[in-house]
This record gives sequence, C-alpha cells and structure tokens, in this order.
Amino acid sequence: MRPVVRQTLQRSNLGIAARLQAAASPSRRGLFTATAARNAPNGDAVELEPKSGALNPRWLSDLRSRIKRSLSRCQSEQDASPLREQLERLDRQWVDLLAGREGFLTEPRWRGLNKHSVAWGDMVADEANSCQGHVNNVIYNRFAESARVNWITSYAATAEPAQRQQWDELMTPRSIGLILRSIKTDYKLVSGGLGHTKHKLANDTDASSTQPITYPDQVTVIHKLSVKPDYGADSVILEAVILSEQHKRIAARCFEDIAVYDYQAAKRAPLKDFMVDELRKVYDLQEKNKAEMDKLAAAIEEAVGA
Repeated sequence: MRPVVRQTLQRSNLGIAARLQAAASPSRRGLFTATAARNAPNGDAVELEPKSGALNPRWLSDLRSRIKRSLSRCQSEQDASPLREQLERLDRQWVDLLAGREGFLTEPRWRGLNKHSVAWGDMVADEANSCQGHVNNVIYNRFAESARVNWITSYAATAEPAQRQQWDELMTPRSIGLILRSIKTDYKLVSGGLGHTKHKLANDTDASSTQPITYPDQVTVIHKLSVKPDYGADSVILEAVILSEQHKRIAARCFEDIAVYDYQAAKRAPLKDFMVDELRKVYDLQEKNKAEMDKLAAAIEEAVGA
C-alpha cells in the first residue's frame, strides 16, 4: 500500500516501551489518563474511552430516508424543491454533521486522512467464497496512526517559527516526543451475521446488513481531544473516527492514550506550555463546533418535518 503519512512515524524501541510500562501504576497500564486521574474527585481514575454520547449511528441515513419518503408524496415542484435542497445539503455536509455533532473539527486542516482510497491489498481473503473479504482490522489502526501523525504535525504549519521545530519533533525520537501507549478500536460496521452473536456489541455498532469497509471505498479519518489538557500534562487522550464514503457512516472508532516522553532524559515529561495553550484552544473549538452542528441538524430536522 502506498504510504499515507506526511512524516514517517519513527517507532520507539522495546526498551523505551518497557520503561514506560514500568513507570506506570497498575491502573495507568490500562486505559487511563494521568492528568484526568489526578484531577478526578477522591483520586478516582478516569477511563480512556469517554462517554461520548454517541448518536444513533443511523440517524443520518434515517433522515435521508424520511426526506425521500416526503419527496414521493409531494404533489408539486414547489413542495419538492425545499426537500431536494435538504437532501443535497446532507450529501454535501454529511461528514460535518455526523462527526461535527460529536465534537470533531471537520475542516480540511483537521482531517488526518481525507478521502483516502482503500487498496485491494488492504482486504483480507474470504476463503469460503474464494474472494477478497473486507478491510483487515489491523488496517483500521494503520489508518488511525497515519491520521494521528498528520493531525499532530499540522500544528507545526500554523505555529510561531520559534516553536515550529518542536511541534515537528513530537513525532521523532530527538527530544520531547509522543509514544502511543494504548489504542482501543471499536468496529462499527459489522457483518449481518454478527447480529446473532452472544457477545455484547457497543451501543452505536450496527449489526444489520451493512458490510464492513471494502475496496474501492474511501475513508476520512478525524481526531479530537477527548480530555482538555492541563498544564503539566504528561499524556494526551484522543478519539478518532474512521468514516466510510460508500456507507456515509462511521466505520470505526479508536481511543488512543499517548504518553509524552523525553528521549534525551529517557523518562516521562510534561508537554510544553505553548503546546498545552494550543491544545486547549482546539478543545474549546471542538465544543463550539459541536453546538453549531447540533443547531444545523435541528434546523434540517425542522425543515423536513415528519
């Protein structure tokens, strides 16, 4: 598969990973954030996976179906025209609405991967049917990794000249850098047969007839800050959504716990204050965008009616 990362992610060696693991408390070895745990009442740890209040995964497709049903009942072009406008708006802004309502910033700068083409080789073989099946689960994490690197290094493009190099070096082992400590991936488009599984599926997982991502789909991957960083934070907690252009749905969610590491001192380190400044601004933008997208969705719902 062709590389999709703007800057090569240089992986930490096993020694660094071992030192990080040894430095963490038992709860920190799981899905927890240091900063959030320190600030929680009674010292309770905070789970990495937030209660994001995920919307019904089918709300957008259900709304599109409602509009089409209303169009079929229209008696005149005058009645149909406003509905067609709303349908076109959904097709244009489906990423903004679907991801934006959950606090993701959806402008091009924030899309770590934007309409990235799925390759034939990204799929696993379906030996029962002697053909390719769906995108390998490991590839989803690769999409998230590539998008995360692009999301982080995008801060360098808008940073002050004196700070630009330090942003770029976050993805290198030169000084202060970031190391992925854990990632949890929830797959949201599963084969229809899984609807009968005994295992509990996540609330916004669709176990209907919708199939997982396959060639020749395109994916857009967007990250957001799950926790507003504090000054002195030595970790960053992110959530990512992998969106399918073909299904116009969230295909997977990734929850990422990222440690800040000083490669020169060989130990954990806090983020630079100017980095925390920028990340806190972005978190506030996320909250503002979420409110705006909720209003837009409500306006569309009202225009469509029952």
